[in-house]
Amino acid sequence: MWTVIERKIGRAGSIKQRLARQHGWDKKYGEGNWDTGYILDGVFIDQEEAFEKIYYQSYASHFQNYPEDLAELVRIAKRLRNPHAEATTGVDLQVPAVMEYLKRNQLQLSGTEIVDIGSWQGQASHVISIRLSPLHIQCSLSATLTLEQFWQEKKCLAVWKEE
Repeated sequence: MWTVIERKIGRAGSIKQRLARQHGWDKKYGEGNWDTGYILDGVFIDQEEAFEKIYYQSYASHFQNYPEDLAELVRIAKRLRNPHAEATTGVDLQVPAVMEYLKRNQLQLSGTEIVDIGSWQGQASHVISIRLSPLHIQCSLSATLTLEQFWQEKKCLAVWKEE
């Protein structure tokens, strides 16, 4: 059974930071005996499942509520990128979430431009880059938090303990 041992573990960080942190958890708890994720309905779910239930669903809700954003994105973009993740070697969740939404809804980017989803150091390729940033997307599970706030503030570390 997964038991949460630490809450609010913060940002994943760069690849170097992630690997160092994971190595520390391997040493402390044993390789394969820990995971990061979220508590949903009283149950720990890992980040892969959380991606589907939180990240993907938040973008799906946004596109359902703001179809003009979806139409604009499809019309202008030929490719999406996350400038923050590229600059910092951080984890990119927003581009995969948007691309998965397009795939599931049989939509294709038909534009000519590279469109950022989010920004880096105050710079973004398009106005829609900011509207689709996880800093502005409403979390589908919380009316009071953005997707970024939920993802960072609610992340926890759990270890496997036999019942």
